[in-house]
Amino acid sequence: MAVSNKAIAGVRETRKGATIHKTNERPGTRAQVRYVRVSAYKAREVLDLIRGKHVDEADEILQFVERDIAIIIRKALASAVANASNNDGQDPEALYVTACYADEGPTLKRWPPRARGRATRIRKRTCHITIIVSRGTAEQLRIRNERIARSGRSGAGVAGRASRRARVAKSQAATEHTHDHDHDHDHDHDHEHDHDHEHDHDHDDAVEPTEVEATDAEISEVEEAAEATPEAEAAAEATESGDDAVAETDEKDED
Repeated sequence: MAVSNKAIAGVRETRKGATIHKTNERPGTRAQVRYVRVSAYKAREVLDLIRGKHVDEADEILQFVERDIAIIIRKALASAVANASNNDGQDPEALYVTACYADEGPTLKRWPPRARGRATRIRKRTCHITIIVSRGTAEQLRIRNERIARSGRSGAGVAGRASRRARVAKSQAATEHTHDHDHDHDHDHDHEHDHDHEHDHDHDDAVEPTEVEATDAEISEVEEAAEATPEAEAAAEATESGDDAVAETDEKDED
């Protein structure tokens, strides 16, 4: 494929005056883990996922990578961030993974026995993992801040951690204040209530029943109503039959 002179000139202009560093000579704060008992090939597969990422994003990626080497790389990343913050005075929220690589380490050779008196060689690979972090460019920080502002993540960054610490401190203070009361309410409720209330109330205001005399007309109406009922008629007939029987008995006795 032919390349135009303009393209070549553009590449030369871009590279003109630029400082090209070797991978192991890049500026920044680094952390290294040596003699890791894993092959460099397997480590590079995970390192490729976090190269050029913000340290928080890289930590989240490593947290969910289903590789054993991710645990070691995550520890190395945390060590690099701590070195940059404590030793170089860098802001952890402005750090990016500028470089990460795995170099071949010594190979351990083992010779397990095989059939027919033979032996085969096993190569146990090792590697040295290096992570370099440095402050991101102004463009990277601007893009990240805009993304955080759009997402409305209040828990991101130093401000989020400070806010969480403040909430935890407030909660602990409230808990201590509650425990200071100790609930030592040892009240001796020896309230001897002598409920010897003598109710000597003179009920002078009691209403006395009054007797109402019934008139002759009302009495006669009641008697007529009682005589009109079937029960009263039956009782009257029984009384008349009883009187007749008694009269017949008396007549027989006289005879």
